[in-house]
Amino acid sequence: MKLVFLMLLTGMGLSPAAWQTDFESAKKIAKEKDRLILLNFSGSDWCGPCIRLRKEIFDGNAFSQMADSVLVLVNADFPRNKKNQLPKEQQKHNEALADQYNPQGKFPFTLLLTAEGKVVRSWDGLPTDGNQFVEQVKTLCDGHSH
Repeated sequence: MKLVFLMLLTGMGLSPAAWQTDFESAKKIAKEKDRLILLNFSGSDWCGPCIRLRKEIFDGNAFSQMADSVLVLVNADFPRNKKNQLPKEQQKHNEALADQYNPQGKFPFTLLLTAEGKVVRSWDGLPTDGNQFVEQVKTLCDGHSH
């Protein structure tokens, strides 16, 4: 019975949205599906506002449901704890993304990008109102030429 309930929950879109780690792959998916890319720079094990952004907004139903239909999500994580270290290749990839899109090293820092990588909008820090953030992203995606 528990398994059936769990299957129902995940089937209803209540699971968090899926995040990519490969930006080039995300750009291809965005181009194929005519979607925008949401790129988030985070410090998953040391940045309090980054952790809150993930738990309070990105893992929430409103964001997940919106993202599933209009976005390709990319996470560029910069963990500090040794046990959470990313493979060297992923670290280089994330550092290259930071050089291009987050040269000041802000955390969290979130950008909405076209499939070509052009910045549509950026958000510095933790949004004060999660619902307003979701609505802003949705409005920008709805206004994106299809």
